[in-house]
Amino acid sequence: MPEPLDFALIKRLREVLDRRPATETELRTLKEEAGAWERTVSGQLEASERRIRRLNASPASSLAQIASELRRVDKLRPQLDEVRSLLTDLEDRARELRTEWVLSQATSAKTTSRRPVDRPR
Repeated sequence: MPEPLDFALIKRLREVLDRRPATETELRTLKEEAGAWERTVSGQLEASERRIRRLNASPASSLAQIASELRRVDKLRPQLDEVRSLLTDLEDRARELRTEWVLSQATSAKTTSRRPVDRPR
């Protein structure tokens, strides 16, 4: 049976998505880890679907073998959907954080440029 999603990864993804602070480095790391999990689960799902097709094509296959693979697919599909959803939300959150940072830099630059210059009297 497939491993369930890494609970620590899901917990931290949800924290970041709930607007808790995160650094650019952490956002990248989370994206890489979630992307790796997505590829892993997707590969497992594709392998199970191939096995189901192969078992279905063979008259010698037992119903128990097919049922086992169907249960595996049934467990993998929600995991894949969840990690994809979290990845999409993470990308949106990262974009928001970057936009906030750029705006704060622009505001800071404007404030600095508006400071009065000491004029000789």
